[in-house]
Amino acid sequence: MIKKLLITFGILIYAVGVPILEINSTHVFNPEWTPHVRIHEVWQLLTNSGIGLFCLWLVWQKQKIFVPSILGLLITGSFLLAFISKNLYGGSMKYLDGSEKTLFGINIGLLGFGIVFLIFLYTLSVERKNK
Repeated sequence: MIKKLLITFGILIYAVGVPILEINSTHVFNPEWTPHVRIHEVWQLLTNSGIGLFCLWLVWQKQKIFVPSILGLLITGSFLLAFISKNLYGGSMKYLDGSEKTLFGINIGLLGFGIVFLIFLYTLSVERKNK
């Protein structure tokens, strides 16, 4: 049961939490973003939320842990890789006004997805040991 709850927490972070943080004037409705950038943002949010719904179904209806853990690793790991490589393509977690959302001095995206990535690694490793 703990694996299911941990995976559910991780899924809710990327499938619900991120859209809540990004459907506003700093992201989706940012007047300084080009329409092309906005469509990519909405596409990413819808894709991740759809994957999240599928993963919740797998966890709670099909009692599956492996695939939701792998998909969670791909989603959160992709963000972490984008964060780590941001200087290669001119990316930033700072808003146009120069501010940044942090907790304990760490960017909230890096902190949150870092923790959730570790949760998915844990559930995956426990699941593999049980097989």
